[in-house]
Order: sequence, then structure tokens, then C-alpha cells
Amino acid sequence: MLEKCVRLEADGVTWGPHRGKPIVEDISLSVKAGDRLAIIGPNGAGKSTVLRCLYRGVRPQRGMVRLDGIDLWSIGPREAARRIAVVLQESPGDFPFSVRDVVMMGRIPHRKGMARWSEEDHATTAAALARLELKDLALRQFSSLSGGEKQRVLIARALAQEPELIILDEPTNHLDIRHQLEILELLKGLGRTIITTLHDINLAADFATHVAVLASGRLTGHGLPTEILTPERISSAFRVEASRQEIGDHRFTFSLR
Repeated sequence: MLEKCVRLEADGVTWGPHRGKPIVEDISLSVKAGDRLAIIGPNGAGKSTVLRCLYRGVRPQRGMVRLDGIDLWSIGPREAARRIAVVLQESPGDFPFSVRDVVMMGRIPHRKGMARWSEEDHATTAAALARLELKDLALRQFSSLSGGEKQRVLIARALAQEPELIILDEPTNHLDIRHQLEILELLKGLGRTIITTLHDINLAADFATHVAVLASGRLTGHGLPTEILTPERISSAFRVEASRQEIGDHRFTFSLR
């Protein structure tokens, strides 16, 4: 069931350091409302940079990002934060916040000045805690949680933001297989447009409705997993030998060339 969704388009997006070689160049892709896009590619391919362009973290030097046809940079930062929630790899692990405090931070874009949290803020936070099955952990210190629990809290914070689009940078990083699967199943059930980077190609194939492959800052493929995740494209992007197994349409094994 779709809840709040948005369409996002990137058209010729290019970004790099001032006077330096572009990190990503001529990135064009389209994500329809309700899609789950997984961006994959080797380390250094530019995946996180693409995400920063998509969530207004950096302004493209060339090209444009549009939300429902509107230039993302014509929208104010507070309005953008209401529409796009971001879950990065960095987390507030060293700060003395409770789980409820961290999730409540998702309400900041909706807060008016220095006003106290409203009844709606408390209700939305409680609903996000319940949705991610975190009610029993609400008073725990965030820093005391396991990696999988922390990731659920950060996703709950994003959900409390009431966004139309959730962007995540390697949400399964440093998690064991069970927690990786749990996080991706949670994301599937949120009813939002989702864009995420993933390291594991097999997980990406199972999770995503669409896949984008990056190599050396350029898009080498974007579309349905069945069309994009070919042994040839994966081998070229990751500089390995990729082969499809007999069981399952998207299961791959890898070896060094």
C-alpha cells in the first residue's frame, strides 16, 4: 500500500570538487512514486555523491534534480526536509539521547521556531516507534543499542519526518545477514518512494524494483533488475568474474579475474 510518495528525476547531474575532476558525471535517472531504487557499484564509484545530489546535500554543477517536476533547489530547505528524509551511515552514537529523542528529531522540519513539541509531534513519534517495533526500547540510550537496533531507530526517525521519499546510504552496512534482511523487509513495507545504495548485489536484486549501476562516476545501466543485473555488466563495473547460478534468476557468484 502506497502512503506518501513522490516522483524524482535526475537529468544530466554532474558534481565534483572545485576545479577538480567530476566525481559523478551526466547522471540521468527517473524514480516513479512507490519505486525502490538500489544504486550499486564498487567503492569510489560515486554512489554517496549521487545521493547527496538527490537529497539537496550538494548542488549539481550541471544538470537538475526534480521532485514531481519541480527543481529541488527551488524548494526551501525546510520544505525539502519535510518531503525527503535521509538515513546516512553516520549516527549520533556518542550522544546521550534516548531512542525516543532520536526519533523525535524527525519532527524538527515540522516544528515552528522554538515552540515545544506539539501533540501531533508526540503522536507521530509514537506511531513511528510502534511501526518499527521500538516501543520497548523508547527509553534506552541510543548508544547502547546493537547495530540492527540503531538502524531501525534511524529509519523510525525518517518515518517520523513524514516524508514522501526516503534516501538511505548503505543501510545494511556492518549488519549480519539476518539484520540486513530485516531492515530491507521493513523498508519494503513503509509505503514510500525509496532510493538506497547497497553493496550486496543479490540483496539489491531481491529488494529493488529498479537498479542503477555506477562505475567510475558514470551510470552504466538503469532499469529493472532482470534487465540491468547481467553478468557482463556486473563483471565490467566491479572488475570481477560474475556468473549467474542455476537456482534463482538474480543470484550471482563472483571470482577474481
